[in-house]
Amino acid sequence: MRPTVHDIAEAAGVSLATVDRVLNRRPGVRTQTRAKVEDAIARIGFIRDMAAANLAKSRIYPLVFIVPQGENSFMAGLRSEVEAAAGRSMQERIAIRLIDVPAFDAAALVKCLESLLEIPPAGVAVVAVDAPEVHAAIERLRETGTIVVTLVSDLPAALRDHFAGVDNVAAGRTAGRLMGRFLAGRQGKVAVIAGSMLVGDHRDRLEGFRERLHDIAPSLQILPVMESHDDPNAAHALVADTLSDHPNLAGIYNLGAGNRGLVKALEARRHAAGVPVTIVHELTPFTREALQTGLIDAVLNQDAGHEVRSAIRVLKARIDGQPVVAAQERIRIDIFLKDNLP
Repeated sequence: MRPTVHDIAEAAGVSLATVDRVLNRRPGVRTQTRAKVEDAIARIGFIRDMAAANLAKSRIYPLVFIVPQGENSFMAGLRSEVEAAAGRSMQERIAIRLIDVPAFDAAALVKCLESLLEIPPAGVAVVAVDAPEVHAAIERLRETGTIVVTLVSDLPAALRDHFAGVDNVAAGRTAGRLMGRFLAGRQGKVAVIAGSMLVGDHRDRLEGFRERLHDIAPSLQILPVMESHDDPNAAHALVADTLSDHPNLAGIYNLGAGNRGLVKALEARRHAAGVPVTIVHELTPFTREALQTGLIDAVLNQDAGHEVRSAIRVLKARIDGQPVVAAQERIRIDIFLKDNLP
């Protein structure tokens, strides 16, 4: 005979109401008690028929997506994908709430996370800022039983349940290999622009880029990293100043956003002295045009829609205590040149 919820309650020494709260990821259960129930579930081999349980209870999964505000075209696209998912959410028995926070603002993100503690959602997907105060806020939220998925920008694995995004170290390595191949045999300097080193995806991309470019083209010198905070005006000023200081600049890698400002600075330079090899992230209408006109040499892209759908699938699976299909949730890195634009 298959184990029942009564068997779990007896094995854990708790009430049926407590077992129900744990199984349905509701608040009001202490961490130690939750651990006892989960241990009992594992020991007796309880397997829940989630489809039947959800149908019987007409269960709705309350999910929250926390996305940065600003002029970042990729984040605007990500927000649109979340809004589209929210529009069809009732068909999938989920209720999605989208919350905007200022980009790269750890204090604002902490305030947002703490606002969820009063009535914790079943799951949260968050574009993370990697700061100690954010770590602590996420730990407090997870103690309520909320499942946390990091989206696009990751945190240490112990702090979250899953990451929905590309392997950003691999993305940086890919950019480094492309830069090394494009500049094969040349010497010179390469400029790197980040949005902020407070976010894990930018740090990871920088690590991978440095590692691979040094392996392939050790004669190229990477200049100190500049931070644009993904602001096009700041990116324009940084690139214009760098081109003025280094007239023979060999390459530029923008591992964040703000590409409109970058391209504006390159456009001003195009006819006077030529432009450096330039690699950026995210295929948008603007970067597509810059690829076609030769101001940008390569774009590394991630599918925002896939990331949002993956986050939803993972949140639902983890809420239900079901396994995640790793192959389905792997987000690929697309490489676009002028020659293979879709």
